[in-house]
Amino acid sequence: MPAHILRRLEKVSVNTRTMTEVIDNILNFSRMGRSGLNKKFVYPAEIVQEVLSSLRTEQEGREVEIITSDLPPCEADPSMIRQVYFNLLSNALKFTRKCPVVRIEIGSFLKGDSVIYYVKDNGVGFNMQHAGKLFGVFERLHPREYGGTGVGLAIVQLIVPRHGGSIRARSVANQGASFFFTLRGGMSNDRKDNSCRDPPGGRQSL
Repeated sequence: MPAHILRRLEKVSVNTRTMTEVIDNILNFSRMGRSGLNKKFVYPAEIVQEVLSSLRTEQEGREVEIITSDLPPCEADPSMIRQVYFNLLSNALKFTRKCPVVRIEIGSFLKGDSVIYYVKDNGVGFNMQHAGKLFGVFERLHPREYGGTGVGLAIVQLIVPRHGGSIRARSVANQGASFFFTLRGGMSNDRKDNSCRDPPGGRQSL
């Protein structure tokens, strides 16, 4: 088959995959907005490990350092919180693609009576002047270099407030990005009962 035909077929294939991804994300966004909450006592540390395992192909051939610290249990819809971590961690891996060594931090801290969970990376970051666009549907700050559908963070923005929480981002261009979100019912280790399991922590070089 002539080379120019192969190039056209490849372009069609790429465009088809992109369109499929867009449609899937739109359906996911719509579903998240309509579905009811199935709240349970969940362990974010376990969810994070599941998500990282599902994203292993995104880490292949790269030097990736994952640093996890305390992730207290909370009351939330497990599938939705998994989606939050999946979107944040997949973004962290995507926007560190050009880093020689990828560093991602996952943890939490107390602020008053609230537990704030976070995901930080050392990637491309963004200008805080554009922070207002981050959580909009189809909004992308780096469309040419990194692609994507612009729906992932919009889904996060939909899920977290439904749990009575809030999400914010902080960054300096070319110095990484940090995302912080609160979940109602999050408890620090000194307040959880003996039935709660301690989250796995420490460094993982993947």
